[in-house]
Amino acid sequence: MGLVLLLMFSLVLASCERASTTHGEPNVRVGSKKFTESVILGEMVTQLARSTGASVRHRRELGGTAVLWEALRRGELDVYPEYTGTLRQELLSGRKLPDDAALRVALAEEGLRMSAPLGFNNTYALGMKEAEAERLGIRTISDLRAHPELRFGFSNEFMERGDGWPALRDSYRLPQRDVRGLDHDLAYRGLDAGSVQVTDLYSTDAEIAAYGLRVLVDDVHHFPAYDAVLLYRADFESRAPEALAAILRLSGTLSEEKMVKLNARARLERVPEAQVASDFLAQSLGVSTVVRGEGLASRVWLRTREHLFLVGVSLLAALALAVPLGVLAARSPRLGQGVLGLAGVIQTIPSLALLVVMIPLLGIGSRPAIAALFLYSLLPIVRNTASGLTGIPLEVRESAEALGLPPLARLWRIDLPMASPSILAGIQTAAVINVGTATLGALVGAGGYGQPILTGIRLDDTRLILEGAIPAAVLALLVSGAFEAVGRVLVPKGLRLRAESESR
Repeated sequence: MGLVLLLMFSLVLASCERASTTHGEPNVRVGSKKFTESVILGEMVTQLARSTGASVRHRRELGGTAVLWEALRRGELDVYPEYTGTLRQELLSGRKLPDDAALRVALAEEGLRMSAPLGFNNTYALGMKEAEAERLGIRTISDLRAHPELRFGFSNEFMERGDGWPALRDSYRLPQRDVRGLDHDLAYRGLDAGSVQVTDLYSTDAEIAAYGLRVLVDDVHHFPAYDAVLLYRADFESRAPEALAAILRLSGTLSEEKMVKLNARARLERVPEAQVASDFLAQSLGVSTVVRGEGLASRVWLRTREHLFLVGVSLLAALALAVPLGVLAARSPRLGQGVLGLAGVIQTIPSLALLVVMIPLLGIGSRPAIAALFLYSLLPIVRNTASGLTGIPLEVRESAEALGLPPLARLWRIDLPMASPSILAGIQTAAVINVGTATLGALVGAGGYGQPILTGIRLDDTRLILEGAIPAAVLALLVSGAFEAVGRVLVPKGLRLRAESESR
């Protein structure tokens, strides 16, 4: 049933996505991953394309390599920064690709192209605090074999990827068992606090120097080269040749030292990534771009509109389906158990997993987020509708039958009004849950309050985290209060008092 609902719902979501874009579909669609370097490179690509007069949209901080790769293959992105090591070890891991020429052939089979290297290698590495590494005499990854007690904390992607922890453990025969997955940006704070002692690094991370870390020598050469490149669609040149030519000017302009400094400006000096990119383009390529900052009020208003769109559309769609399903569950207990069971199973699926599953079906943006929120809204509404209807006193049912009312009239005139307190409570619960869960939509490019929260976590900026968290909490309270007010208007006082006494 869930797949059928999604297929029917995808057409509505597609039109909603178009309606939510005020300036129409952009000519150039740029993506970036949720770490600082990728965002900076994405901003460089965005500003270079925009300098040719193209209309450009940058979907920042998308959640994970697979999300961007799938979006590029589907045609929802035109270009994003990637690394040759990730292409070989993760995205095209089933093929033997010994050099860049073989890599380009494999990409061409997917309808994709790869730029020349941008000029730096951002490989994986392992690191730990300099003082602790010196105390334990650890300089290479092989030295870790003598210290099985060390606590490892790796980024979630590193825990699963082809050249990540499982392969590294086997290559070096590492004995450590206290290994956990966490967000890459949080790992540095874990090292600083002592909760983890070894983590994976990107070799161009500014935090290496800022946190006083020692990069352990990869003495068996486990990690491949991670040359930064731009990955783009083959049809991009025919659609926007001037924009592509401008973007490809980045090739060979960024050394590892330059990239570390650019990352440090954004991560440590808190300069906006757009400004960091603009300054580099002016100094290195002579391209002048204008970066317009937004005030707090305008940013919050934009995120509020995006968040309300996600919550409102998903809740209305769920309401249209869940109430009839609740009626069906009340009238047919055996069928109702199946409906409630399926809705309950959907509710147990982790929200991030559900979002990722939606991407092959619905792409990125608001569509997968709305579909996931729609599915999460079903259970409380279905359950409360069924509960409200089955809880109608027997004498009321008998009176309705004695009056000779047909089933449909009895449903509209007696059953649903009697069950309205319970139904509204279910809708209220679904709405409040949606407000909180919708923050994860930022991981698939849906915007909303999750965007500043993600950026704040990445930059270790509490102010940005609160910029998303506080409005989300306020919106949840307002939504809850609004449904309380609606209940006082629509539900007769006697039914409200009865519902309140039963809840006690």
